[in-house]
Amino acid sequence: MSRKILPWFLLICALGLSTTAAYYSIIGLSIVFSAVSTPVIIMGSFLEASKLIIATYLHNQWKNTLLGLKIYLTTALIILSFITSIGIYGLLSHGFNENISKLEVNDKVINNISVKKDRFQSIKEEKQQEHKSLTQDISNLREALSTGTRVEYKDRETGEIIRTTSSSARRAFESQLETTLISRDELNTQIDALNDSITKLELEILDLQTDETLNGELGVVKYLSETLNKPIKTVSTWLILLLIFVFDPLAITLVIATNQAFKNSKPKKNIYGEKKEQPIWDKVEEMKRHIPHSPKSNEEEPLALANSQHRETSSSLKQQEIDRINKSEYSARKKKQMIKSIEGKTY
Repeated sequence: MSRKILPWFLLICALGLSTTAAYYSIIGLSIVFSAVSTPVIIMGSFLEASKLIIATYLHNQWKNTLLGLKIYLTTALIILSFITSIGIYGLLSHGFNENISKLEVNDKVINNISVKKDRFQSIKEEKQQEHKSLTQDISNLREALSTGTRVEYKDRETGEIIRTTSSSARRAFESQLETTLISRDELNTQIDALNDSITKLELEILDLQTDETLNGELGVVKYLSETLNKPIKTVSTWLILLLIFVFDPLAITLVIATNQAFKNSKPKKNIYGEKKEQPIWDKVEEMKRHIPHSPKSNEEEPLALANSQHRETSSSLKQQEIDRINKSEYSARKKKQMIKSIEGKTY
C-alpha cells in the first residue's frame, strides 16, 4: 500500500474505533450511574477526548516532556483507559443481563411445564395400572359367568345328580361385570385425556425451546457454555473481558500509529527548511540492487563504484551546503562556525 494512502486508512480506522469505544464507554457509564446520566455523559465525552489527546501528545513530545509530567500523563492515560473499560463492561453486561433474564424466565417456564407433564405422566401410569387390574377382573368375571353359576345337588327320591344354574349368582356376576366395564370405560376416557394433555405440554416445551434456539441472542454463548462445561454467565464474562482488553488499547494504538504514519509520509527537511536529498549511501545501495550479481572475483566492483561516486559527490555536497549558509540570514560569526563545521564533516 502506498505510503500516502496508508495514513488515511489508519486515520479512518482510528477515528471509527475511537468513536465507537467512546460511545460504548459513555453509554455504559451512564447506565452504571443512571441517577446522574447527563453529567456522566458530558464528563465522559471530555475524558475520552482528553485520553486521545494525551496519547498523541506523549507520542510526539516524549523527549521534550518533563519526567514528572510524563509520569502523571501516563498514569492518567492508564486510568482513563480503565474507566473506558468499565463503561464498555457496563454496557455489554447490561445487554447480556437483559438477554439472560429472558433466558432464565424461559427456562423456568419450561421447568414448570415439565413438572406438570411429569405429574400427568405419573397419574397416567396409575390409571394404566388400574386399567390393567380391571381388565383382569373382567376376564375373571366372564369366566365365572360361564362356570361359576352352575350348582349341583342330588335328588332325594331318585338319587340322581342334578346340574342347574344359580340365577342369584348369575345376577351378582352380571352386576359386577357391568360395573367393572363402566369403570374401565371411564378409565379409558381419563387415560386418553391425560395423553392429550401430555402431548400438548410436550408441544409447548418444544415451541419454547425452538424460539430460544432460533431467536435467542445467546445461542453462541450457550453453545460455548455447554462445550466448556461452564456457567453461561462465566463464559459471557470471559468474552466481555476479551473485548475490553482489545477494544480501547487498540483504539489508542491506532491513534498513535496514525500520527506516526502521517509524520513519516511528510518529506524530511534539513536545517534550512529544504527537502533532504537521498543520502549518498542509500543511492549506493539502490544502485547495488540494480547491478547484476557478479562472480566472486568481481565482488569488489560495486564497492569500488560506490567509492568513486562518493569522492565525486563529496566536494559538491560540501559546496552546496556552504552556498546555502552564505545565502542564509545567520550572522557572519554563525556562518563562519557552520562553514568550518561543514569543512570538517565527512560524507
